Amino acid sequence: MSRIRVVSLVPSLTEAVAVSAPGLLVGVTDWCTHPAGLGGAVRVGGTKNPDVRAIVGLRPDLVIANEEENRAPDLAELRAAGVEVLVTEIRDLPQALRELDRVLVGALGLARPGWLADAEAVWARVEPAGELRAFVPVWRRPWMVLGRDTFAGDLLARLGVRNVYAGHAERYPRVPVEELAAADCDLVVLPDEPYRFTAEDGPEAFPGLPAALVSGRHLTWYGPSLAEAPAVLAAALRAAG
Repeated sequence: MSRIRVVSLVPSLTEAVAVSAPGLLVGVTDWCTHPAGLGGAVRVGGTKNPDVRAIVGLRPDLVIANEEENRAPDLAELRAAGVEVLVTEIRDLPQALRELDRVLVGALGLARPGWLADAEAVWARVEPAGELRAFVPVWRRPWMVLGRDTFAGDLLARLGVRNVYAGHAERYPRVPVEELAAADCDLVVLPDEPYRFTAEDGPEAFPGLPAALVSGRHLTWYGPSLAEAPAVLAAALRAAG
């Protein structure tokens, strides 16, 4: 029996599939960096500008996508070409766990991977040490922050970090840096993706405010990194204190 052929348009889902069932992926995006050893899969462009013709040419049995990371017109074009597309929606941790189960077990017919059970168990044991008020930039030029209803915001809340923009009408609002610098917060959380904030690029905009430089993969990816994310993120938050 031949293996199912999968194209992933989401780096998080690429890692989830590759770790759980090596060999299923025939196509991945240019941004898919984990795990190492994806050389057997064809690069099909970016998450926002995939090469639809190349994807169709790979004859996938399934394309996996995400409603936030991928554009609806690209997915509609794939469907019009006769390709089956599964679109995930992930706004918080419980939804991420359900959607990963839907992709890996429901759509691909795999046994529930051990890393997924580990992630569920480790997050169930997390207890916030307190409450810290923070904002979380995800881009600069212009400055953009986490707003309402985001997966990363939910993870931080479970670790005791309250996003002061969680009630904003937009999910990723643009906020003037002057407003951010004047916010009544305990710290600023700076991930290294999608914008690559570093010790030299980001904290200087908020003098006097402690900056937590965190792994974007552990904050924004829903996949095997979830199992170690609580410890990794908590360590970064402590270091900022």
